[in-house]
Amino acid sequence: MLSWIYLLLAGCMEIIGVFVMKQFVLTKRKIFLLAIMFVFMLSFGFLSLAMREIPMGTTYAIWTGIGACGGVLIGILFFKESKSFLKLFFIFLIITSSIGLKLLS
Repeated sequence: MLSWIYLLLAGCMEIIGVFVMKQFVLTKRKIFLLAIMFVFMLSFGFLSLAMREIPMGTTYAIWTGIGACGGVLIGILFFKESKSFLKLFFIFLIITSSIGLKLLS
């Protein structure tokens, strides 16, 4: 069970990393570069801990799914990106596919 928590934390760090990366792109402040390195280092660290018990393919698919969905939602909520029905539908598909992978693991 702890591996799944590590995987969730890795995905959350991935989302935070994308948010910080966008902040760097918008502001060009070098402090965001340090934050990007730190957050992605945490993400990879938690990902490697999760891979101790969860199969690699499942771990990687769920991690990228969390990051992709989170990145899209962060874009919609904080950066005024479009929120079309199809975009939200495909996010739903990623989430349900990730749940399916967890149920099979």
